Amino acid sequence: MVNPVKLVVSDVDGTLVDKQKQLTVATTDAVARLDAAGVAFTIISARPRSGMMPIADTLGIDQPMGAFNGGTIFTRDGTVTEHHVIDANVARGMMALAEGAAVDRWVFADDKWYSTTDRGVHVEHERVASNQEPIVTDDFADLLTRADKITFVSDDEPVLVALHEQAARFDADATIVQSQTYYLDVTALAANKGDGVAALAKAIGVDLAETAAIGDQFNDAPMLEVAGYAVAMGNAPAKVQALADDVTLGNDADGVAHAIDTLILPRIGVPV
Repeated sequence: MVNPVKLVVSDVDGTLVDKQKQLTVATTDAVARLDAAGVAFTIISARPRSGMMPIADTLGIDQPMGAFNGGTIFTRDGTVTEHHVIDANVARGMMALAEGAAVDRWVFADDKWYSTTDRGVHVEHERVASNQEPIVTDDFADLLTRADKITFVSDDEPVLVALHEQAARFDADATIVQSQTYYLDVTALAANKGDGVAALAKAIGVDLAETAAIGDQFNDAPMLEVAGYAVAMGNAPAKVQALADDVTLGNDADGVAHAIDTLILPRIGVPV
């Protein structure tokens, strides 16, 4: 028997927004159709709260949302109901591992973004994604007891893969995953999208079996594995697609709208 869908949780970058990190009219309209059908909709992202608020405002999301992969559960009025920061020993250890590596370092703490540089294409993308300017610094020591996320940035993927392998020593105490080939993200142990989507479903009052999750990257894998219905984007790596019940179009082809209209609404008997 097919479980009904009462809640849809979507990733943001590579999923809900296009490659320019913009919401399209088609996606906005499709989310409105979900609401009209009585299906709740919310978002979970590696982004900070500041980068999620413009999307929440555009879509009128009044459900709890998950920033930093679910490390911060919050609502649009600014209320924070859960907040998990990286274990300070892990944060210090990861920064020590990255010492001398050819990576830029970003630390998100106190709702601010600290970076070793304000230049480069990934900084430009993060300006849009986080909806704020970086504070340039090489000294992160005072931030590491309250960091929400640490990101190591490099276009040399083997450098990040090697750093990820070294970081395995912290797997029991943190969530460490490549959210893109050029990002290695470190968040709190509870700040993973599996626990995050479970926390969102609980806060909204929907069973996980009645929750659909949509994502595109390896940091989305935990929520695709625990949700009652999982949809991977057409632009997702093959290993991520293999975790899903269905695959929709890519994020530059209104893949979320396509999933809502051709997979989710028909699943609950709503003609589109």
